[in-house]
Amino acid sequence: MFDRAGPSKKSAFIRSKKAERAYQSQLLKVARNVDQIVRSLKGQPGYADKIAASLERYAAAVEPWAISVASRMVAEIDARDKASWRSVSETISKGLRDELRNASTGKVVQALIDEQVTYIKSLPLEAAQRVQKLALNAATGGGRADDIVSAIMKTGDVTKSRAKMIARTEIGRASEALTEARALSIGSEGYIWRTAKDSDVRHSHKMMEGKFVAWGSPPTLDGLTGHAGAVPNCRCYPEPVIPQS
Repeated sequence: MFDRAGPSKKSAFIRSKKAERAYQSQLLKVARNVDQIVRSLKGQPGYADKIAASLERYAAAVEPWAISVASRMVAEIDARDKASWRSVSETISKGLRDELRNASTGKVVQALIDEQVTYIKSLPLEAAQRVQKLALNAATGGGRADDIVSAIMKTGDVTKSRAKMIARTEIGRASEALTEARALSIGSEGYIWRTAKDSDVRHSHKMMEGKFVAWGSPPTLDGLTGHAGAVPNCRCYPEPVIPQS
């Protein structure tokens, strides 16, 4: 069992910054395409409607690519999680190691891929909704025309920020889901909450450092319920507590 007061060395389950950067790089490609679509149609008659329609078509067209990107990301996280468990194999009995090797994670993997495809497609779809909302505000006198146009042209920047947030959140959520699935397969009751231990860790998460959390009882912090690494912008991670036998 892991020490609840704190790990003696760098945890095998610490989240991968490399994976986050790689996934973010792919999502930013979508954001750049969104920006290009928005800017290419500026000034055309009925440009807002054309932009929204083009973004919706792009969302449909990007699905095969999204499936490929999501599959690679989840496969990488899954391989890393397997390696993390292998690295602590000395603390696990032979019986538990056998159970771990036979752990079924197929449904978790497929669910994660499906969710990532939805998130990737949401980038152009949310951009389309933003453009339509701004155009409606302009039509109903909700703002100056020049200001509305300027706001629409910033859609690419908004999408870029959203892409970064998705990459940061979903790498952690995928890691947590796979670690949890394997932990449950060997009878683990919970984990030790670990943080990134830097100045950017929010206070509520800092207070969770070193605490035991049951898999069936994710905490609610700042109005968000979820395990370590599984809520938006959380860089924490779960360090499983391994049964003694």
